[in-house]
Amino acid sequence: MKLIFAVIRDKDANDAVEELIERRIGVTKLASTGGFLRDGNTTLMIGTEDNRVEEVMQALKETCAKRSQMEVVAPHATGGVPVWNLGYAPVKVEVGGATVFVLDVEQFRKL
Repeated sequence: MKLIFAVIRDKDANDAVEELIERRIGVTKLASTGGFLRDGNTTLMIGTEDNRVEEVMQALKETCAKRSQMEVVAPHATGGVPVWNLGYAPVKVEVGGATVFVLDVEQFRKL
């Protein structure tokens, strides 16, 4: 048994969850935040059999594709404090994709 944590963008979450449910793979959706763009993230918690891990990875690849977009990012001084007197600069960034952790599960029970 494996426990998979997948950190994805909020914008990809519904498609990913629908795809996993369609494949009859159980998933729990958790709200999370972080990253360079300070955008909302979603963390998916997925419990599955060892032989279905690649199927989960394929579903995530199909629904959480990486893409480029322009973001306006405020310059920051040391310590993460915004420097308001400097202009905002549009920056092309790669967004999307998934950060995935796969863990062995010693024991699983449905109570």
